[in-house]
Amino acid sequence: MKDTAPRAGYAPVNGLNMYYEIHGSGAPLVVLHGSFMTIELMGKLIPSLAQSRQVIAVELQGHGHTADVDRPFSYEQLADDVAALIRHLGVAPADLYGYSLGGGVALMVALRHPELARKLVLVSASYTTDGSYPEVLSTIEQIKPEMLIGTPWQAAYTKVAPNPDAFPALISRLVEMDKLPYTWPAEAVQALAAPTLIVIGDSDGIRPEHAVELFRLRGGGRFGDIAGLPASQLAILPGTTHLGILERADFIVAMVTPFLDAPLPRPD
Repeated sequence: MKDTAPRAGYAPVNGLNMYYEIHGSGAPLVVLHGSFMTIELMGKLIPSLAQSRQVIAVELQGHGHTADVDRPFSYEQLADDVAALIRHLGVAPADLYGYSLGGGVALMVALRHPELARKLVLVSASYTTDGSYPEVLSTIEQIKPEMLIGTPWQAAYTKVAPNPDAFPALISRLVEMDKLPYTWPAEAVQALAAPTLIVIGDSDGIRPEHAVELFRLRGGGRFGDIAGLPASQLAILPGTTHLGILERADFIVAMVTPFLDAPLPRPD
């Protein structure tokens, strides 16, 4: 596998100096990590995807190299930051791949800035709080900064953050955001033009019923031999948890690459 050093930079977006890396060349694909993560923790996914396209890996507000600023965390604000980065780099429209928190951000980019999103890959993500199991929400409410000290998340953060001591503050701010229930309008999700690949593990924090619901909103849930294949797709990985999906890069890339390579559907 070819592996060249990425090009790295900071983009001034919405009062934030957002860190990004560009891996590979070709059609642009913006990759968004999960909560508490850095680009490094996305593992083999980014170099594997970069074999066939230009991967723009991002570190969101307060994560990794991107220093936090004095403003609340919200899906809307994080999505606006990503949209501003896409415009800053001049890569619109781009495909977006988001895992967990990043999946919600990717979906919100498409909802707020539909002209920037060509296709979406939403991994372990939902459009409503009810998409997660109740025990996921109760666990989030109990997370304390000291519980993540000594974990790979802290180690990756400490290695690159401009203020390594700010990791507890990042945890607290994300937990406060995650405690807020949300439901994004189903009709808006349904109306999106961007074909969507929905991926969860069969033992994920996202309920399979919700993944199917989201798939139906994105045009799925019909007898393809008669109605034809929808532009959107659904994949449920066997024997896979929410964190375990990070170890499934080979499976995911094998699905993501043909999905992104397929031509866009013709407008009605």
